[in-house]
Amino acid sequence: MTPRIPPLALDQRDDKATELLAGTGERNIFTTLVRHPRLFRHWSRFGGALLTGDLPARERELLILRVGHRCDAPYELAQHRPIARASGLSDDEIARVADGPDAPGWSALDAALLRAVDELHDTSRIGDATWAALAEHLDEHQLIEVCMVVGQYHLVSFTLNSLGVEIEADEGER
Repeated sequence: MTPRIPPLALDQRDDKATELLAGTGERNIFTTLVRHPRLFRHWSRFGGALLTGDLPARERELLILRVGHRCDAPYELAQHRPIARASGLSDDEIARVADGPDAPGWSALDAALLRAVDELHDTSRIGDATWAALAEHLDEHQLIEVCMVVGQYHLVSFTLNSLGVEIEADEGER
């Protein structure tokens, strides 16, 4: 897919864009979204808060990968598979996320997390049974984060898919 809005090239960047992109690793997601500096600044702070929140990284990455599958978001999947692996998910688990919450082998919490993504995606609400299953393992802050992580990565998936943000060439090596 040809990008509908291309990444901001080095020679097009002003001081504000350069400052906002510091430490981002020049990934296409950032160099594209920085074209809207005000939104980029607020969005990246919110996303950063979720990546360092109270929800354990493994659980967060399960949510993100399931959102990536449900939204058919190749960029997000390519970015988050290595993060998921570094967060303790096995290659088998990463592959199995595509099969959903009813696939054999998931713990009760893992299945509830995947089901929460599906329910939010399909009905914009976590059902009572799934909420109760999550609440057996997660505290109040973490339950809020489940909803916010799923919403954030839907936003990201919708945006990257619509803008045509390309996966970096080195993603095949990750």
